[in-house]
Amino acid sequence: MTGESLLTADGLHVSFPGRHGGPPARAVDGVDLEIGRGEIVALVGESGCGKTTLARALLGLVRPAHGRISYRGTPLDYGVRGLKAYRRRAQLVLQDPRGALNPRHTVYDAVAEGLRIHRVGGDEHAAVTDALSRAGLRPPERFLLRYPHELSGGQLQRVVIAGALVLAPELIVADEPVASLDASVRGEILALLLRLRAELGLSALVVTHDLGLAWNIADRVAVMYLGRIVESGPVGEVLTAPRHPYTRALLSVLPESALPPVVLAGEPPDPSRIPGGCRFHVRCPVLASGEAERAGIAERCRTEEIAVLTGPGAACHRAGPTPTP
Repeated sequence: MTGESLLTADGLHVSFPGRHGGPPARAVDGVDLEIGRGEIVALVGESGCGKTTLARALLGLVRPAHGRISYRGTPLDYGVRGLKAYRRRAQLVLQDPRGALNPRHTVYDAVAEGLRIHRVGGDEHAAVTDALSRAGLRPPERFLLRYPHELSGGQLQRVVIAGALVLAPELIVADEPVASLDASVRGEILALLLRLRAELGLSALVVTHDLGLAWNIADRVAVMYLGRIVESGPVGEVLTAPRHPYTRALLSVLPESALPPVVLAGEPPDPSRIPGGCRFHVRCPVLASGEAERAGIAERCRTEEIAVLTGPGAACHRAGPTPTP
């Protein structure tokens, strides 16, 4: 990482209409996030916490109600031309490669599709074969005329990655990139992403529910709960000394974790009815165990909202003041 910012989100809010005319669902409810050049950031949390909505907003696929997204220091242009130019620089890699690829298109056509949409000139065949080779499908000529049903899950994911690489992006947003793959293939795809960062200087946002994956691939991790980032920082610091009880609970279920197992009560609250105070307090084991009461912070947990994280730290009353970057 160079230390130079590539993509930033400031005070981002994304809402969806509520059911039956009820209050809106605050899927992303005040998020600050930064991705540096050549940096891999893992966005971690349970299903329904807002990770995918945040990722889609960062790609310009969902327009935020409030807040700003900036690319290379310039606010995102939501006009047709502006978005088209941006999406050439920022590419999405989806979780399900079989669903992402047209079963009637050959591998060649699938990878060349981006070149044709963006009307990129030059030698199309050379660009496609180079992208396939970089994605680990070698020799690429073996795959050009094959169809998705003829490939394994790992090969399909490499085709999807090649389809992103062919446009020479600066940023890849990978939404659960190995969730649908066998364990034996996951490591290969993660190693590929690391190699692409080393060779091409790519930045990446990896959306995942798996903190173990974050440990293996990320430089920084941002833990999301109920529309907000509740802890962030360098991956080694967050995952070895978590300060937020939600992060501790996620870590405790990993097979290699030294933390005692933590079972969170219930499900995350409805994002259209976010509780007052700390939004995690209704499930917080620190509050439930009486530890917060003994520390004299229980009432604050129930009634005092915590400010949006603007840097490394934890959004938790017990964690104390957020350290400066």
